[in-house]
Amino acid sequence: MKLTKISNIQGRIQLVSGLHIGSGNTEMHIGGTDNPVIKNPTNEQPYIPGSSLKGKMRSLLEWHAGLVADTDGKPVGFKVASSLQGEKREAAERILALFGGAPEGDAGEALVARVGPGRLAFWDCSLDPAWVNDMDKRNIPLTEVKMENTINRIAGTALNPRNTERVPAGARFDFRLTLKVHEGDDLLDYLLQGLKLLEMTGIGGSGSRGYGKIAFEELALDGDSIQERYENAGV
Repeated sequence: MKLTKISNIQGRIQLVSGLHIGSGNTEMHIGGTDNPVIKNPTNEQPYIPGSSLKGKMRSLLEWHAGLVADTDGKPVGFKVASSLQGEKREAAERILALFGGAPEGDAGEALVARVGPGRLAFWDCSLDPAWVNDMDKRNIPLTEVKMENTINRIAGTALNPRNTERVPAGARFDFRLTLKVHEGDDLLDYLLQGLKLLEMTGIGGSGSRGYGKIAFEELALDGDSIQERYENAGV
């Protein structure tokens, strides 16, 4: 197995609706929000962790391939993949090739040798500097605070008022990942299907309440546009 090149896929993530990816901060601050978004500690700007994109995309591809029941909800590994047949086996191998997996004893050793290491590396997505500058010029903050309540359906009163910090709709993030290409690889279209699933379902928390709708724009592979190829990716 020979590594022939490392390709760069770059583009933009446009927020269609407000995005909340939590910081895990459990401290209470006077005047602060109950549920802040994750921010870069060096500039206090929100960002999208690469781990959030990778985890959600892998999960969606496994659901789409019908693998979740075979793995009892765990990420598909070489042991399970080696026991599958047909389309499920092919999908599991593609997922392992893209995202990687740990060998599990002697199980699937031949598959480990054939599939090899994971090809994808997701990078944290920082805010587009041009969008940040525009917000600064207009004196608009980079995040918003959304108030929410649980309502007593009989009394019509608020039971649990809370506030959640979000990155507002319209924000843009720089998107980048790298794809290691080995001899015989043909994984780009499957990768684009994964991105399409992300766009269709959203990222971050509270997706069922309208949060986290995104759109991928200006996608390019090693400087050449693949946006049309992405738009035509079937799922």
